[in-house]
Amino acid sequence: MDPKNKEFVIKELPFFAGVSKALFATINAKSEIVEYRKGQLIYEEGSAPSAFYCIISGRVQIYSKDNAGQRLVLEYLHRGKYFGIISLLTNEPHSVSSEAINDCAILVIKKDNFDFLLKSIPHLAIDLSRTLSRRLKRKDIHQKRIFESTVISVFSSYSQSGKTTYALNLALSLNRETHKSVIILDILPQDKTHTLPHKLALDVPAALNLSSQAEIRTLPQDFISKSKFGVDLFCFYYSEDDSACLKRLIEIISFLVNDYHYIILDLPAAMDRAIISMLNQSDLIHILSSPEAVDLKRTNNLISRLKRDFNFDAQKIKTIINEYKLARINYSDQLDILGQEIFATIPRIGFNAAERLIIDQPDCEYSKAVRRIARQLGDCLVGLVLGVGVGYGFCHVGVLKVIEEENIPIDIIAGSSIGALIASLWAIGKSSKEILEITREFKEPKHIWGLIDMTFPRLGFIKGNKFYRFLRKHLGSKTFYNVKLPLKIIASDVRRKEPRILDKGLLVDAIMASCSMPGIFAPFKFKGEMLLDGGVTYPLPTEPLLKMGVRKIIAVNVTPSREDILNQVQRLKNNLSSETVESIPKNKPFDLLGRLKSIFNLNIVDIIFSSVEVLQSEVARREGELADIVLHPDTSGLFWLELHKADEFARRGEVEARKNLDKIWQLINE
Repeated sequence: MDPKNKEFVIKELPFFAGVSKALFATINAKSEIVEYRKGQLIYEEGSAPSAFYCIISGRVQIYSKDNAGQRLVLEYLHRGKYFGIISLLTNEPHSVSSEAINDCAILVIKKDNFDFLLKSIPHLAIDLSRTLSRRLKRKDIHQKRIFESTVISVFSSYSQSGKTTYALNLALSLNRETHKSVIILDILPQDKTHTLPHKLALDVPAALNLSSQAEIRTLPQDFISKSKFGVDLFCFYYSEDDSACLKRLIEIISFLVNDYHYIILDLPAAMDRAIISMLNQSDLIHILSSPEAVDLKRTNNLISRLKRDFNFDAQKIKTIINEYKLARINYSDQLDILGQEIFATIPRIGFNAAERLIIDQPDCEYSKAVRRIARQLGDCLVGLVLGVGVGYGFCHVGVLKVIEEENIPIDIIAGSSIGALIASLWAIGKSSKEILEITREFKEPKHIWGLIDMTFPRLGFIKGNKFYRFLRKHLGSKTFYNVKLPLKIIASDVRRKEPRILDKGLLVDAIMASCSMPGIFAPFKFKGEMLLDGGVTYPLPTEPLLKMGVRKIIAVNVTPSREDILNQVQRLKNNLSSETVESIPKNKPFDLLGRLKSIFNLNIVDIIFSSVEVLQSEVARREGELADIVLHPDTSGLFWLELHKADEFARRGEVEARKNLDKIWQLINE
């Protein structure tokens, strides 16, 4: 691999995020990228500790063998996942085998070098310790069946927050989206009644009393109920005054992590020491709150206390806003009262709604929101990236048509420039057909002037007021809070010379910033900053999604190849040189608009755009290396300013998407 490409790839691995330039140089020097062919063994169970492995591309199968020598698959790992660490940190032989199940590129850091890096970068050791706790199993119980377990507590500072409904639907969604084993631990004081058996259509099971004096030496299987929905249930009673309850619960969890990928604790809304201690056993804590000021304040106090008085790791606390109460304050004010980021918002459900919404009402907004949370927890988020290209960007519409017709799940969408506009229209709920209908406003070449208001070219030829009105016409006053799925719009900061990821405020403002092509549009003033076209920094914004933890990325790169662009630039230059000054109207020497229109007709704007494209094409190609699938529609014979040919652009995008459907579904189903 080209050394420059290696540096670029390593920088995007979440494991190494935030390291200094000096430490990054050390990582780069002490690592190598090794290619493994399909079916090639990386290391074998029982072999000595060898190296730290992190997947850059491809997939790896983790497996062990039973007493009869039969392979037992534990996990499939994809990009960004690392393995081999338990042996490195414990200095014990590998407890599993690893094998490339397709051609892979893997970052490898040999044992001696990895030990050096751990001493040099303390936060890596902390990150690894979290993973280690999820992967270590009790070897004295039975053969290893689970590669990694995650314990999630669902909690609230007050009762009636909707946490049990959320815990149930999160469990159901995790099972359906990841196809992995899930169990709910329903924990209540002795004077309360368990409701989850009814919600899972189970007979009321016996509940294990954690205050019992009996020592727990094996997993009490008789207390585990298996529902027909694929989620198991374990009911408990505890006493807040009995310190032994926590010990017994920890013993039970130590058994369960051998058999369940996800263990969800539905905890009562209490702040006694037993509950706090149970929370602290979790890998993640989901705290539910309504959007009302009083409940947000309670949640703020709860989180502050967990961090201040009990030293909870802030990274594992996630706030979920449950809109079962109507919000009387806007999203920005909610954030101010809460004092931290909102992890997710789940919409209101009716009083007569089904309790198993994931199963009985899968298309309702509540189910969609919980499904996205489950997919994020399960590392199976699918991100869609729409790149720059003006008229070429109409190819995106054809790709969206295929996504709609094939019901391809998309969890988050990001776009730059025209990609930002189309992503926004789709994110607010407009279909590909409706988006294509909007392009009918440019059914003739002359209609492009409806978007152009010329100005003296101090900062750009076009003021952008007409384009802003066009955006307001189709997006109104919608904000990022009104979108149907998470949306990220990319712009470029003029002064700081760095990308800006916009996900708050008015959509029209964010799109104006992202579409302000340098030299053509004047920079857009956004909250006191001067922002330009997102394509300057991220013409194909895969990197922002990768940094957010999105592991499955479909990118649509509509930028023509470098060779095509250079040929087009030369053709335009030849055409321009053949024009004469006489082509500029002489009867109106002070007619600035007429003069600029003539300049425009001489394709200066075309040359500027094509020159920018040359620079963007290489950046887009490198960004495409971070995607799992890159769709690159054939745009030969079409030009960036031919907005009146939207139908043909969309058709080319549809052809490219359908050609790659098998690859897309393979990625989705991994």
